[in-house]
Amino acid sequence: MAEEEDYMSDSFINVQEDVRPGLPMLRQIREARRKEEKQQEANVKSRQKSLKEEEQERRDIGLKNALGCENKGFALLQKMGYKSGQALGKSGDGIVEPIPLNVKTGKSGVGHETLLKRKAEEKLESYRRKIHMKNQAQEKAAEQFRMRLKTKQDEMKLEGDLRRSQRACQQLDAQKNIQVPREAWYWLRLEEETEEEEEEEKEQDEDEYTSEDLSVLEKLQILTSYLRQEHLYCIWCGTAYEDKEDLSSNCPGPTSADHD
Repeated sequence: MAEEEDYMSDSFINVQEDVRPGLPMLRQIREARRKEEKQQEANVKSRQKSLKEEEQERRDIGLKNALGCENKGFALLQKMGYKSGQALGKSGDGIVEPIPLNVKTGKSGVGHETLLKRKAEEKLESYRRKIHMKNQAQEKAAEQFRMRLKTKQDEMKLEGDLRRSQRACQQLDAQKNIQVPREAWYWLRLEEETEEEEEEEKEQDEDEYTSEDLSVLEKLQILTSYLRQEHLYCIWCGTAYEDKEDLSSNCPGPTSADHD
């Protein structure tokens, strides 16, 4: 019986190996050549220009070059007396440069850009109107606030003048031994006024107007007139005059505005 072959022996392994000379070097060369070809293809593709770029270059070259006699239209112009660089028209007041060429590169229809421009202008105008209306509303609100503030200040000033007039009336009436004011509101209301007195005021004749029927301004006008006639006194001057002639000649007038 023949001896079985040992697959782990050196003789078997050496026989299975490919020991042809130069084989690894050939593989490296083929791999390098393949990479070089791919790089060359990539370079060629990068150098190739798109159709639009080529059209643009040809168009630019054509526009830079002036028309020659070989152009039929230019030849006809020359026969009619036209010279290069001359303005068009019989009197020479036409254009000199050709009408500029605007190439449409997009896919939108004719007039689409004009429509977009008009919409943008309308949007801008609408925005401006909104801003204008907002500014007007703010200005109106500010003016109303100033008017309310001025009205409030005027009311406070009138109330202050009325209290001064009531205080002066009470003091001047007391100097003349007047125990009861001509009208209840001519004097400042006393804090210790009794409930009985309040009930008496409520039971006054309904035909007579009450102080609540009068505004602060009306009360002030009535009371200052009373002080000027009965006491020759002006609350804004702060002076009691000797007689009516002295009052009329030295007091500016019967209102606060006369004393500004």
